[in-house]
Amino acid sequence: MRPSDSDKPPYVARVEKIEADHRNNVKVRVRWYYRPEESIGGRRQFHGAKELFLSDHFDVQSAHTIEGKCTVHSFKNYTKLENVGAEDYFCRFEYKAATGGFTPDRVAVYCKCEMPYNPDDLMVQCEGCKDWFHPSCMGMTIEEAKKLDHFLCSDCSSENEAKRSLNAFPVSPSAEAKVEPKRRKR
Repeated sequence: MRPSDSDKPPYVARVEKIEADHRNNVKVRVRWYYRPEESIGGRRQFHGAKELFLSDHFDVQSAHTIEGKCTVHSFKNYTKLENVGAEDYFCRFEYKAATGGFTPDRVAVYCKCEMPYNPDDLMVQCEGCKDWFHPSCMGMTIEEAKKLDHFLCSDCSSENEAKRSLNAFPVSPSAEAKVEPKRRKR
């Protein structure tokens, strides 16, 4: 929807109802999406560039303020998109405008930095523990990460080293049983 200040990006709302009054003025009842920077607490590192929050803020607007159509995907569906277009957004939180509260109020965290997943940032998956890591947190560039065929995080690679050491140097005595000569009965 068209913002009053033309320097701002368009507002995003979900049309809940369309009505015309007795003079055929078309009005739309909308439920607003908020951008992270419009929320209490503002934009955080893990918020994606195309992330929106579905708010509990409803409004009635003239249909003339509608600029066009966009698609707000679920977080899961957004991460599966082959190509993200200009009109594609995603939502993983509902937002209470008056209090600044979010639902859900917790999300899974990844990497050793313990941040929620940002679909704009490349992550690599460890073949050992199956956790996801930011290349920069693992001391790699994005270019180096893109060239990887296999990745083990520092915890799993040190465990692998320990296992290799144990396999190379047997700790227990030989598995061959010592045969004691049988004593003859007299």
